[in-house]
Amino acid sequence: MTAPFTAPLSDPLEALLASQPEQSFVSARAVSFSAGGVDFSSFVALPDAETGDPTTPESLRPAVLIISDWSGLNDHARVRAVMLARLGYIAIAGDVYGGGVQLPPDQAGPAAGKFYGDPELFRERMLANLEQLRSLPGVDASRIAVMGYCFGGSGSLELARTGVQLAGVVSFHGRLQSGIRAAAGDVRTPILVLTGASDPVVPDDSVIDFENELREAEAPDWQVVSYSGAMHAFTMPEANAPDQGAAFNARANERSWQAMRAFFDEIFA
Repeated sequence: MTAPFTAPLSDPLEALLASQPEQSFVSARAVSFSAGGVDFSSFVALPDAETGDPTTPESLRPAVLIISDWSGLNDHARVRAVMLARLGYIAIAGDVYGGGVQLPPDQAGPAAGKFYGDPELFRERMLANLEQLRSLPGVDASRIAVMGYCFGGSGSLELARTGVQLAGVVSFHGRLQSGIRAAAGDVRTPILVLTGASDPVVPDDSVIDFENELREAEAPDWQVVSYSGAMHAFTMPEANAPDQGAAFNARANERSWQAMRAFFDEIFA
């Protein structure tokens, strides 16, 4: 496999990558694109190359857009893209901020806050990344899913609120509220929310409010799974700040990945 990670992976990320066995060749590369006057960077992971024309119907594959946590386009998102390619999906780790930046915590908070405070901008950037995925050769436009972690999970839900028709959306420990709530008929895509039962960023009242939003919007297909003992960032192996409510949880990480896989098996069938 070729994978231009920004640097040698940390031991926790190497272990995460190894948790999804490589059954066939996967190629990966950095790809740049522009939209709305902004230059973006992304990371594309492709399953084993097919012979012949990749645009023929029999060669088209389901595809997944992954959006990272608030630090930007990072190696965790890249690793997840490669893991998805190992499952046979075309996967792209996207870029909301622009420039493919990866921010330190003291900059990531304010940067994410800009988008939390401007849902229309957040949705615009998510749509730009979605269109980039749709443009890739070999992508089956009828079988596209969007998933994200923390900030990216919130972005995935903002995308669902736009009314865009996707095969599905998955949020891993993402914030559930938006400054622009979904109105009746706005949500048309299946939603899977995977959240931590001990996540201070997503407390119980936030989950209930989100569920009520989906009911009021008459969303046709949604589910929320809560993992006992799991804090914020429970899928991120390098998260280790339990005093701040964020920590990796191996059991919740594995269960949520399996829940995502079962969801994809269903929506991509």
